[in-house]
Amino acid sequence: MSKRTPISGIVHTYNAGRYLDACLSCLADVDEILVVDMESTDDTVEIARRHGARVIVKPRGEHRIAEAYRDFAIHAATHPWVLVVDADELVPQALIDYLRAQIDADPSPRGFQIPIKNYFMGRWMKCYYPAYILRFFNRDGATWPYQVHSRPNHLGPVVTIPASRTDLAFVHLANESMAESIAKLNAYTDREAERRAPGYSRIKLFTDPPFRFFKAFVLKGGFRDGWPGFIHAVHDAVYRFATLAKIEEKRHSATTDSDICRDRRAIEQSQKK
Repeated sequence: MSKRTPISGIVHTYNAGRYLDACLSCLADVDEILVVDMESTDDTVEIARRHGARVIVKPRGEHRIAEAYRDFAIHAATHPWVLVVDADELVPQALIDYLRAQIDADPSPRGFQIPIKNYFMGRWMKCYYPAYILRFFNRDGATWPYQVHSRPNHLGPVVTIPASRTDLAFVHLANESMAESIAKLNAYTDREAERRAPGYSRIKLFTDPPFRFFKAFVLKGGFRDGWPGFIHAVHDAVYRFATLAKIEEKRHSATTDSDICRDRRAIEQSQKK
């Protein structure tokens, strides 16, 4: 029997106890589980160690975004082939078997784009499938840029798993309520605004949010997902609008003398008379 190529499963965590047990149970067949924890205050580390994971604790304030912890983790892994998983994701055994067969047959460096199933209001949002994520690759020479929603830079070509192979898709466990989604929107759009600021123009305030809704609800078939599809498409449009509005706010305040500043100066001058 030929020797199988070892794989490191990588998970970055912060207070992930809600989903972590299910996540790590799915990684039982990989050759190493590495958990990089951002100083969790719940039972995350205890759960990780119970699954035999190697745990590295990094200060939460050291970086602002998860991508930085992913970059650290891929270089801290024991094996060159790494499978990067979020703590609220499930990995089918069929996917691990598929990936292992691919690299056993051809060990040359490359990356694999994997489809993912996302849920909203308890429904699999088929309009957002396959929503490919590049999460399996040979980490030699690879880096993960410190940018929100970035993908890893790696050596070799990219292999895309067919969307029809739904049995190989990641499952995103988080089924966020609207309250949770809206709470995250503010923090996420802060970071998104920084990333998109260089290419911003005011016309996008008019064009991008409506197109974002049209794309999600019509072009991607969100209408087939019923009311959850409609609500999620609106949420997408609001997300884009909030991002662009924050860029405009920052530029406007940096280049104009606001009315409140002028009124304040006028009052201060009148008081001196």
